[in-house]
Amino acid sequence: MASLRLGDTAPDFEQQSSEGLIRFHEWLGNSWGVLFSHPADFTPVCTTELGLTAKLKDEFAKRNVKAIALSVDPVDSHQKWIGDINSTQGCTVNFPILADADRKVSTLYDMIHPNANATLTVRSLFVIDPQKKVRLIITYPASTGRNFDEILRVIDSLQLTDHHSVATPGNWKQGDDVVIVPSLQDPELIKQKFPQGYKAVTPYLRLTPQPNKSTS
Repeated sequence: MASLRLGDTAPDFEQQSSEGLIRFHEWLGNSWGVLFSHPADFTPVCTTELGLTAKLKDEFAKRNVKAIALSVDPVDSHQKWIGDINSTQGCTVNFPILADADRKVSTLYDMIHPNANATLTVRSLFVIDPQKKVRLIITYPASTGRNFDEILRVIDSLQLTDHHSVATPGNWKQGDDVVIVPSLQDPELIKQKFPQGYKAVTPYLRLTPQPNKSTS
């Protein structure tokens, strides 16, 4: 199967999880989703990542995001591992972990990279919007834990740029200035959309205060 690309519809699936059977599109509903895979249960880096995800529940909720993890181990293994995660990370795992023992979801999402490891999933992560479109794909090697601040930052950027005619510059974070998209050239429309004005560094690089800053 070809790899998923940005803008593709995220494949639907049914799979068992630590919280019972998941029908993915139905489970996602009208929320954004973060689907991320782990090489195996009872591994150190994954344990820290799942702890971080649990602690970020309120941050995800503010953004209308549901998190769902995946490992190729079975449900009973997940349940035992969750006990370790909760006790070592000082958290309560509050999201499902898919039990992808038959590699069904891993195959749909191209999470097994044979030249890295023929049997284990790499650290793939997908951000999926409420229309079930893939909006972000990040793949880390098994030895490198993910930066969840970056994942939240990208979701903030996606949600902002979906609703305003802007893009976010490098290292942007909530509250920073943003860039007016080059396709927007009508002066009157620019005034309407950006009443706070803008600074034209060059004709194509126009910085303006974040439009929804007061409601972020």
